[in-house]
Amino acid sequence: MENNKLSIITVVKNSSNSIEKTIKSVLDQNYNQLEYIVIDGGSKDGTLEIINKYKDQISTIISESDLGIWDAMNKGINLAKGDIIGFINSGDIYYPNTFKTVNNYFTNTDIDFIFGAVEKYKLMYGYSPWKIKWSFGFYSSHSVGFFIKTNKHKEVGAYNTKYLSADLDLFFKMIVNFKMKGIGTKKDEIFGKFEKGGFSSKINYIDHLNDLNQIRIDNGQNYFFVYFLYIVKILKKPLKYFKTLSSKL
Repeated sequence: MENNKLSIITVVKNSSNSIEKTIKSVLDQNYNQLEYIVIDGGSKDGTLEIINKYKDQISTIISESDLGIWDAMNKGINLAKGDIIGFINSGDIYYPNTFKTVNNYFTNTDIDFIFGAVEKYKLMYGYSPWKIKWSFGFYSSHSVGFFIKTNKHKEVGAYNTKYLSADLDLFFKMIVNFKMKGIGTKKDEIFGKFEKGGFSSKINYIDHLNDLNQIRIDNGQNYFFVYFLYIVKILKKPLKYFKTLSSKL
């Protein structure tokens, strides 16, 4: 039974080569309790024309300039009226019956959020909240894999657009500060596939490390411990660090 209405949010800009497969993967779920919200950042390459092919099946389409991916996601969250919010970026896809699996977990388990298994460069699965104070490698994926009760997302707040990895800031607040309850799906309960070359892959290594530091410090982690982690990360990938550093000089 479809006990929960799902609000699925896709943000996109100039992605005419991949947006259609994403839309189809959402609509092909054949989940009746679905609100699908597409936020386009003012595409100029034919993306909007593809989106409009499905306008009768998409609940809300907005096409306007924005301040980036997190600002666009916040627009979608503000519009969401479902019980549960999920995110899927252009190029990513859901596998069949994902929404039914999500519905079953939220109906039969006392949780606030879920991380589903996702195919990236390898299969990512599980949820290990104990890792978060040491590493952000504690979850599967934001796009495709992450679903959260709408009221809980709004309780934590919007994505902070000052961060490159605003999803990690949200996760830190959600898990550490708000102590919300989550779960990871089984290894064989794969929600979908994450396309290579997404937003996170375009962030250089130093900027990424600095961003993670600021997220931790802003959320109350000890300053010296945060920079201890920073040094450890550099020592683990020194070549990547110094290559990135030299390119910025």
